[in-house]
Amino acid sequence: QVQLVESGGGLVQPGGSMRLSCLTSGFDFSRYVMNWYRQALGQERELVASISATGTTTNYADSVKGRFTISRDNRKNMVHLQMNNLKPEETAVYYCNVYFYDRDYWGQGTQVTVSS
Repeated sequence: QVQLVESGGGLVQPGGSMRLSCLTSGFDFSRYVMNWYRQALGQERELVASISATGTTTNYADSVKGRFTISRDNRKNMVHLQMNNLKPEETAVYYCNVYFYDRDYWGQGTQVTVSS
């Protein structure tokens, strides 16, 4: 079955960096757009970044442009999110996502806390 497993979250100081990873299985990873979402406590889940199947096209939420970088390794079935200059308001659970066959698939999420 489809599995998405995020890792790399934790506590980081404001202005710091963190790299999230998502290991996938159960589907043909190299055929699909991959996404990172985040959800802060009491807020709706929001799309942070997307990457095309080949990795040649990326898109970002305006709030993270220039600070976050999404990448993928189609040999390892993994997608990553490099986050720089993190802000306290970016404290959230970060989720890996893929959409195909008319449904969304989600990982369990990884907590990122930005605090001094």
